[in-house]
Amino acid sequence: MSPSPPTGLDGVVSAAKASGSRGLPPVHLWNPPHCGEIDIVIKRDGLWFHEGTPIGREALVRLFSTVLRRDPDGFHLVTPVEKMKITVEDAPFIATRVDQKDGVLTFLTNVGDVVEAGPDNGIRVEMDPETGEPRPYLHVRRGLEARINRPVFYELVELAVERQTPEGPVMGVESNGTFFPVGPVGAHVL
Repeated sequence: MSPSPPTGLDGVVSAAKASGSRGLPPVHLWNPPHCGEIDIVIKRDGLWFHEGTPIGREALVRLFSTVLRRDPDGFHLVTPVEKMKITVEDAPFIATRVDQKDGVLTFLTNVGDVVEAGPDNGIRVEMDPETGEPRPYLHVRRGLEARINRPVFYELVELAVERQTPEGPVMGVESNGTFFPVGPVGAHVL
């Protein structure tokens, strides 16, 4: 009789390691039973906490990020045998760098994802209802987003051009042939 697969935090680590250098595990194909919640919180600043303590090992955070999935009822760490809900205060990732080359904006996240903005990975900007400040986001994969940090957003604003839209003129950036508004013309977006 073969041993049963590990569960809980050990199971998450095991499932994430199983993908190794072959890429991201196919969490979108896994349909394990919901096994409750695990006390992991991804803070607004992108730091991961377990039971109130920061997870200091960057490699472990990167590993966990590979088995993160967003379902209609929230964010989960998913393995082939279980699914555990976690708390995400804003977006699970932070876009910490952007490079522009040949009409493509390429972002790097705090967990090592490299994402080209375009039709499948859009940029969107919401306005914070309390502060009135912009909150920019980048789609990373399968409904998971990265909040674009302030210095990177400054770079996007510097790259922005004016474009006429049905709603009027807006400032925005283009990547992979797709235009992404970052704010209205003449508005203070920062």
